[in-house]
Amino acid sequence: LGAVSVPMAKGNWTTVNEFVLLSFSSLQPELQVLLFLLFLSIELVTLLGNTIIIVVTSADSALNSPMYFFLRNLSVLEVGFNMVIVPKMLATLLAHDTTISFLSCATQMYFFFFFGVSECCLLTTMAYDRYVAICDPLRYPVIMSHRACVHLAAASWFSGLPVATVQATWLFSFSFCHSNKVNHFFCDSPPVLSLVCGDTTLFEIYAIIGTIVFVMIPCLFILSSYARIVAAILRMPSAEGKRKAFSTCSSHLVVVSLFYGSLSLLYFRPKSNNSPESKKVLSLSYTVVTPMLNPIIYSLRNNEVKAALSRTFLRAISFCKL
Repeated sequence: LGAVSVPMAKGNWTTVNEFVLLSFSSLQPELQVLLFLLFLSIELVTLLGNTIIIVVTSADSALNSPMYFFLRNLSVLEVGFNMVIVPKMLATLLAHDTTISFLSCATQMYFFFFFGVSECCLLTTMAYDRYVAICDPLRYPVIMSHRACVHLAAASWFSGLPVATVQATWLFSFSFCHSNKVNHFFCDSPPVLSLVCGDTTLFEIYAIIGTIVFVMIPCLFILSSYARIVAAILRMPSAEGKRKAFSTCSSHLVVVSLFYGSLSLLYFRPKSNNSPESKKVLSLSYTVVTPMLNPIIYSLRNNEVKAALSRTFLRAISFCKL
């Protein structure tokens, strides 16, 4: 299915016009049903949790600060990132609808890179916000003005556009002739690239450079910011001041650790350990699990968010009684 034989100068090659996502087809049907129920539950929690964060940070005036402005943007990104991957994965598990058209695969990959790169940059922006708040508190209102925050958020969002456009357009300009079976639950670059017939050296060099620029450099910037934040906290005279300063950073630090930890395990470990099945498990951590955990982490570890949730809930109850 999805392949047409085309005579070529060196034999019969196959031009692919649709792909088959192998997803978790190697598992027993009963296990696939259990996975469907598990991932559906996670999806519902993810959508509910991030929607609540978006609503609460928008509606509650007490959360009208740069930190929560960026958190709202992060929740929007997480919803988009999740919706690109999970619905099709659920379809492969429940309806065994494993085929995906050439255009749909390219579109999925485009938005996967768009949201992924944008999230890397937004997490870096959030680290910068915490750095200014703790290391330069007197100038914080000036440096992180509303105008500056909007510009930083817009830059984070738009940073994903060139990467996604070049990556998806270039990759899908190749001819696919080896097979049309993508050994993954979504159209990620490495498994799709393995189906290309032709020299992909330049593309692979570009992919490495892109990973360095948009994954490694932001990660190093975040680590540098937190090194300075920790140094500033340790210089604080009071234990209460240290506790409050650390509490404003802890949620973001946990989220960053989850996101970059799973990416590092997936993309920077030896190829000998990179079996297709282990790649799928690691991919689940940042495409499915992390978007669900982020609103939970920010809700449980942040007293301001918990208080805002209570106020919003009480206002909703009062409104319903009218």
